[in-house]
Amino acid sequence: MLSLLDLLRSIEAGETTPEAALRQAHQAIAARDDELQAFAYVDGSAQAAASGPLRGVAVGLKDIIDTADMPTQMGTPIYAGWRPRADAAIVSLLHRAGATVIGKTATTPLVYLDPTVTRNPRNPAHTPGGSSSGSAAAVGAGLIPLAVGTQTGGSVIRPASFCGVAAVKPSFRLLPTVGVKPFAWTLDTLGLFAATVADVACALAAVTGREALRIDRRTIAAPRIGVMTQDFAGEPDPDGATALEAAARAAERAGAVVRPVRPSPTLAEAFHAHGPLQNYEARQALAWEYDSHRALLGPLLRQLLDEAQTIPAEAYDDARGVAHRARLALKEETFRDVDVLLTHAAPGAAPEGLGGTGDSRFNRVWTLMGTPCVNVPGLETEGGLPVGVQIIASFGGDAQALAAAAFVEDALRRRP
Repeated sequence: MLSLLDLLRSIEAGETTPEAALRQAHQAIAARDDELQAFAYVDGSAQAAASGPLRGVAVGLKDIIDTADMPTQMGTPIYAGWRPRADAAIVSLLHRAGATVIGKTATTPLVYLDPTVTRNPRNPAHTPGGSSSGSAAAVGAGLIPLAVGTQTGGSVIRPASFCGVAAVKPSFRLLPTVGVKPFAWTLDTLGLFAATVADVACALAAVTGREALRIDRRTIAAPRIGVMTQDFAGEPDPDGATALEAAARAAERAGAVVRPVRPSPTLAEAFHAHGPLQNYEARQALAWEYDSHRALLGPLLRQLLDEAQTIPAEAYDDARGVAHRARLALKEETFRDVDVLLTHAAPGAAPEGLGGTGDSRFNRVWTLMGTPCVNVPGLETEGGLPVGVQIIASFGGDAQALAAAAFVEDALRRRP
């Protein structure tokens, strides 16, 4: 993989240039993407910016993010060839930071569970996850050092886990979603993919202007970690259980205080509230597509929207109330004696086959809570497939989540 920080240091030292870095990304895409199919569109004329902290960094954008100079096709024939008039807010922020948008990464159709053609860079017989499949795969294959995705259920953390890359789903609305195709507006959250936790932290700091998010310039103290298995979400696969145990042991050996934490009953209730809240909003966000082009929708999305038409407003309001109470309990109870939570990033390694995108059950409640989540790479199955673990901090604690994730990442790297 390409480390964003290593690339920036090479540019600063004069060992390479921003222009050469972009050429390298174009060459990597040309060499591998026919097999990987991580990109829906590549801008062959993309040039390095004149200045900015991310100058020379090639970025892939999930293809639901509006771009004025590239099509935004959302993985569906409904939007084939569609060109927005303006860039999404996140694109302008990336440009201001000096990054170069090199292309649009493949997404599942309208970001639901109907799979796309992208393959897992570690094993092409396995799914890369979804719906940010192309973003995770492009970084995991070393085509680009940075990519942007979105998460409504688990579409940043899960594909990052499957593809063996670091990713951050920041606190809700830390990154603007203006100009991003909505699925469920109280859940949709932009996220970043890169090789390491320090890389995603650097990119998030550059885009938001929050230097406090950078972790490569400071000493990281050993955190107090609460291990939560999320029993309300069901059992993980054996590989997922092994990964969580290994991460907890490594963090404890490195000096962290590690102890089990049980979820509050309200959090378990919120887990079940995610579905009706998401689906009620999806039926409104995708009303035009459903009413005008239902036959062109993926079969899984079509079924979801068919069923969502009958969700009563009262069920949606109840789900919002449950979420509000769970957020309060999370702040006042769960994070009272720990700095962060350590939990599953996915049930296990990427499932075999391209007919599905994996299960988001270990991600959904954290998207609903709006908390910062970081996928920590570094663990693998005996067959060489990545299995991530997830660090979660309280709302607004993005710097804390990134620092703790980097601590665990380093502990995994140094384990015997």
